[in-house]
Parts: sequence; structure tokens; C-alpha cells
Amino acid sequence: MLRDFNIIATCSRGTENKMCSELRYLLNELGAPSPLVGKTGISGLIVAKTLLDPFKAINKFRVLFRERPYEFRYTQRIIPIEKTVPTDLEEIILSAKELSSRIEEDESFRITVEKRFTSIHSSDVIEGIAAEIQKKVDLENPDKILLIEIIGELTGIALIKPNEILSVRKEKML
Repeated sequence: MLRDFNIIATCSRGTENKMCSELRYLLNELGAPSPLVGKTGISGLIVAKTLLDPFKAINKFRVLFRERPYEFRYTQRIIPIEKTVPTDLEEIILSAKELSSRIEEDESFRITVEKRFTSIHSSDVIEGIAAEIQKKVDLENPDKILLIEIIGELTGIALIKPNEILSVRKEKML
């Protein structure tokens, strides 16, 4: 698995090889020079490293999807990642606290934890991060989401707006 990924993509189980090819192709279509794409060992989960800004890439993916939806055959979701750290509670809390400095005083936030192949409890991650961030919490309609994606021994972290994940299913409904 790539150790320094900045994109996570999901697909149906059993289509990981095809998804890797598709994501590599899509990143090339966006102008990404030599993107690295690899399986994680977890069904339906792919990671990638690109020199493109992952947030700008999501916007470009969205435009590309609207123009040529047939090129997203295996993609379910594409998620930007800002920081990759070892799956260690203290490391996760420290990195999340750093990213949270971009939450403005008048903004609300939510912590979302997606975890796979780890014994760390989501509640420990949420409680540890929440204790460090003194901002307004809104679980239903936050301005920002502090996303914690635990994938075994590596964790991807990002501070995103709710619309900064590309969900192919939701885009089809628009």
C-alpha cells in the first residue's frame, strides 16, 4: 500500500484492479503527471498519490463526470486527503488539531471517523480530537468535516466541506 496517499477511492468489492486502472486513467485525464495508484488490501478501497492538489482534483473529477459519466465505471467515491500519519492515537489527534486551525470562529464542524483493520475505537479518536478543538459542533449540518480515514497502520486526515467528496451515486441524481 502507498504510504503517502492524498486520495482515497472506493469501488465495489472485487473490482479493485479495474478501479486502479480507472483511477490512474482519470488522474491522467486531469493532467496529473505519473500518478501512483494502489490497492490497500481492503476490499473496495484504493489509494492514490498525485502531485495535483486533491481538492482541486475533486472539482476537476466532478466536471469530468458531468461531461463523460461513462468513464466512471467502477468509481463510487473519491475522497481528498491532506495528511497521512501512522495509526497512532496521539499522532491522529495532533494532526487533526493542526488542520482544525482552519475552522473559522463562526463555523461549525463534525468529526467523522472511518476505520478499517484497527483496534482503535472511534470514540477514543473523536473524544481525543474534540478535547483539543474549541469550536461549535454541528453533527447534522456542519460547515466543515474533520475526516479521519484509518486504513490499518496508516491514517488519512482531511478538513473538508461537505461537498468535497465526489460521490458518483449522488452526482448521478443531480
